[in-house]
Amino acid sequence: MAEDLKITTSADKKEQYQSLLPQIEALVFGEPDLVANLANICAALKEQFKWFWVGFYLVKNDELVLAPFQGPVACTRIAKGKGVCGVSWEKAETLIVPDVDEFPGHIACSSLSRSEIVIPLFYNNEVVGVLDVDSEELAKFDDIDAEYLQLVVKLVNFK
Repeated sequence: MAEDLKITTSADKKEQYQSLLPQIEALVFGEPDLVANLANICAALKEQFKWFWVGFYLVKNDELVLAPFQGPVACTRIAKGKGVCGVSWEKAETLIVPDVDEFPGHIACSSLSRSEIVIPLFYNNEVVGVLDVDSEELAKFDDIDAEYLQLVVKLVNFK
């Protein structure tokens, strides 16, 4: 696939995801390099949705370590059970946080982040990383984001 995205300007979030998902699949199909695929996924999501921060953390030596991302500089390492990413990893579940200031133990990598969604990445039934997305708006993320971002992370090949 050419490295160009067709950005959908529809106001309907579901339509945007439905347009973007096959494009992301085409970007990663046949590409064996994990870092390249994570980088392209971040770029595609950031380009389509204009979120404040989009990135991956991967589990290394029992902590989450910063991986490809789009946005301002970020926290480099996150312990299991700490912050939204660490709790998502520990619980092995997607977390939607409408107001990060109300999340116990939130790690503020940027004071501009107001809401967040974190999706765990699984390989062999274990969490091997997370996709973290932040917005400058309160309550930016919902079940539609969770549904489609879970489909996006299933496209990541950890072999």
